[in-house]
Amino acid sequence: MQSKKKIHFEVSERKILLRVFDVLFVLLSLYLVGIVFKFDYFSITPTNFYWTIVLGTYILVIGSIFEMYNLQVASNQFQVLKSIILTSSTTVLVFLLTPFFTPTLPSNRLQILYFFIAFFIALFLWRMFYLKYLASNRFEKKVILICEKELANELILGLKSVDPHYTIVALVNTDENSDFSIQNKAVSIISVAGLEKFISKNSISELVIATQKTEEITVDLYNKLLLLLENGFIIREYTHVYESLTHRIPVQYVARDFYRYFPFSRSNQNQLYLFFVRIFEYVIAIIGITLGMFFLPFILIGNFIGNRGKLFYTQIRVGKNGEEFRIIKFRTMVKNAESAGAVFATTNDARITPFGKFLRKSRIDEFPQFINILLGHMAVIGPRPERPVFVNEIAEIMPFYQTRHVVKPGLTGWAQVNYSYGDSIDDSLIKLQYDLYYIKHRSIFLDFNIMLKTLSTILFFRGQ
Repeated sequence: MQSKKKIHFEVSERKILLRVFDVLFVLLSLYLVGIVFKFDYFSITPTNFYWTIVLGTYILVIGSIFEMYNLQVASNQFQVLKSIILTSSTTVLVFLLTPFFTPTLPSNRLQILYFFIAFFIALFLWRMFYLKYLASNRFEKKVILICEKELANELILGLKSVDPHYTIVALVNTDENSDFSIQNKAVSIISVAGLEKFISKNSISELVIATQKTEEITVDLYNKLLLLLENGFIIREYTHVYESLTHRIPVQYVARDFYRYFPFSRSNQNQLYLFFVRIFEYVIAIIGITLGMFFLPFILIGNFIGNRGKLFYTQIRVGKNGEEFRIIKFRTMVKNAESAGAVFATTNDARITPFGKFLRKSRIDEFPQFINILLGHMAVIGPRPERPVFVNEIAEIMPFYQTRHVVKPGLTGWAQVNYSYGDSIDDSLIKLQYDLYYIKHRSIFLDFNIMLKTLSTILFFRGQ
C-alpha cells in the first residue's frame, strides 16, 4: 500500500524556508545591483566575506522582531508588507550605522539608496512568491484521526485553528455497531476495513491517534496500524502533534501519568546554564532600573495628572516552589480597585486609569519589577507570577497548575508573548499550556526567541 502524498511544509520547515530565502534573496539582489549599477558599497571579496554573515544576522534578528517569521503575518499581504518595510528600513539603518562590522559609509548617497531599494525589492518579491505559491492550500497536509467520539469536534477545530493547512479529512469509526457523527460534514467517517483504501485514494500524509482508551484500538485496527507502520506510513500521537504545532502542552488531554508527557528540560538542572542566566538577569535588571530612573520624572508628572495617588503598587504573588513575595509595579488602577475582593483584570478594564493604560501598553508599569529580579524573587523569563487566591482557585480545577512554580516567575515569558491578557479560567488554561511548554523545552534558543517576541510586543504597543 502506497499513498501519493502532496508536498507539505511543517510549521518549523516553513519558518526555516522563510529565513533562508530572506537572506539568499537579499544577497543575490545586492550582487545583481552591484553588477548592473556598479554598486560597490556591498562588494564581497575573500577578505570581507564576513559582511554577508553580519547582514544575514541582522536580517534574521530584526526580521524576528518585526514578525517576519510569524506564519499568520507571512500569509497576510497587508501585514507582511508592513513587516517588510519595517525590517528593510531598520536593517539598512543598523547596517549603515555599524561600520566597525560593516563597510565604511559610502561618500555617494546614491549608493545608500541602491542598497535600500535592492534590499526592499528582494524581500518583497520573495515574500509575494511565498504568499501566492507556498502559503496556499496546494501544500495542504491531509490527516486521518482516531479518537473518542466525544472529543472529535474539539480536536479537529483545535488543530485546524493552529495550522489551516493541517486538515483532518477523516475519522476512523472503531465501533461499527454505533453511530459516529460530527459537526464538520467535510470530514469523512471511514471503517477500519476501508482505512487502507482511503489512504491510497486521498493522498493521506499521516494518521493521528488521540485516544487513551485501549478499547478504542480493536484487534483489527491494531493489525491495520501495524501494517501501515511496517510500510513506512507515519503514525503520530495527538499530544505530540498538538505540541509541535502550537508550542503548547495539551494538559486537558493528558492523563495523570505526568512524566510520560512532561519530562523537565535538562536546562532546569544545568548549573552552567543557570549561572549564565543569573548573570544575564543581573545585567538586564541594572539596565532596566537605570532606564526606569530616566523615565521616572515623566512618570511622576503623568501619575500626578492622570492617576492622582501613590506612584508604586505592591502585591503578594507566588514565586518558585510556591514561596510568596511582594511584587512592585507602577500603579495603573484607581484607588481601592479591589474593594469588593480579588478579580481578574480584563481587557478594557474600567478600573485602569487613562495614564495607567499607557503604562500597561508600553510595559513601562513593569519597570519596578527589575528590583524583584535583582533581589532574586523573579527571573527575566518565566511564567507570569500569579496571586495566591487565584493560584488556589485555578489549581483546584486545573491539573499541573502548580507545576509553573518549579522555575522562577518571569517579567516576560512564552505565554505572555504568544497569548493576550487572560481574564478567565479558560484563558489561564491556555497560558498554562504555554508555561508548561517553556518549562519542558527551556533553553538558550527559546529564551532568545522570547526576548525577540517581547521586543515586538513593546514596539507594536501590545502590552495589557
